[in-house]
Amino acid sequence: MAKRDYYEVLGVSKSASPEEIKKAYRKKAIQFHPDKNPGDKTAEENFKEAAEAYEVLSNPEKRQRYDQFGHSGLGGGQGGFSGHDMSMDDIFSMFGDIFGGGFGGFGGFGSGGGRTHRRTNRGSNLRVKASLTLKEIAHGTEKKIKVKKYVTCDSCHGSGAKGSDGYSNCSTCHGSGQVTRISNTFLGQMQTTSTCPTCGGEGQIITHKCDKCHGEGIVRGEEVINIKIPAGVAEGMQLSVSGKGNAARRGGVPGDLLVLINEVKHPELIRDENDLIYNLYLSFPDLALGTTSEIPTVDNKVKVKVDAGTQPEKILRLRGKGLPDLNGYGKGDLLVRIHVWVPKKLSNDEKKQLEKLQESDNFSAKNAASEDRNFFDKVKDMF
Repeated sequence: MAKRDYYEVLGVSKSASPEEIKKAYRKKAIQFHPDKNPGDKTAEENFKEAAEAYEVLSNPEKRQRYDQFGHSGLGGGQGGFSGHDMSMDDIFSMFGDIFGGGFGGFGGFGSGGGRTHRRTNRGSNLRVKASLTLKEIAHGTEKKIKVKKYVTCDSCHGSGAKGSDGYSNCSTCHGSGQVTRISNTFLGQMQTTSTCPTCGGEGQIITHKCDKCHGEGIVRGEEVINIKIPAGVAEGMQLSVSGKGNAARRGGVPGDLLVLINEVKHPELIRDENDLIYNLYLSFPDLALGTTSEIPTVDNKVKVKVDAGTQPEKILRLRGKGLPDLNGYGKGDLLVRIHVWVPKKLSNDEKKQLEKLQESDNFSAKNAASEDRNFFDKVKDMF
């Protein structure tokens, strides 16, 4: 199913300020919060969809790419954050701070029962470059990239503890990851909730650390990642592959892999957005008599007829022989720009032949001025 427009999901305009986006997301999250809609799968999906939209639109860099290229600019047609694929606790961990303590850190409603919030660690993002040829850009491609990064420890499976009894609930927060303090003020009693200072918000204390990762839950390693790159990408564009960055400490949410597009220059074709330009150099006899030339395209070569009397700097347009638009709005053209090649040195016989041609009125440059006047006279007659 196609993704909905993120601005439509949050109910804001494309010119909305960061504060308006934050306010709209808070409203949607409260409306569809699972504690308010127990057992309602539709509400849960709406909740995740709103979180996905907010993750993109609250990030200036991702928002800019989304505004320019749509969902395709965030990684092969998928959003930079796969909200539908993440657990509710992951979403609470990433965005719970915008609600403040008054909302219980995504705790319950009313008297505050139900869900407790533990801090979930998040891995850092990684950035890699992907070098693409024009042919790969024209058709889209898949790249396998070996990335050195932090991976989940295979000994403790990311928990950081040695064995199933290697950790216990924090005695300070009793496993919730938060501590609540009540203070008396002149306005009455005030309740504040903050991260537990003993366990750092994780809710658990490791009593026996894993020998391999020393309690971190992650180790240095590498992974071969298959990256799908859509057709029509451009130099400097950045795609996001969700969850393929560094693994997080102790079973947290992994970071993203950011793929920076590097366009390999074609030896003959020049890119101008979705159009391609080819400079065709012909001799004066070729232009005067007409000829057929072989022109390179992204995939192969095609023959182009150059009519007799073609003037230098004329552009021949081969429609649909350019690059596809990233958002599917057709293809660009291949523009063949005609240039005349003038030899720098001539033999005595060549000079004599050209001097003889110079005497002919047909080779006089005055004819060019005359043709220009005739053209403008025809335009005047039209009006």
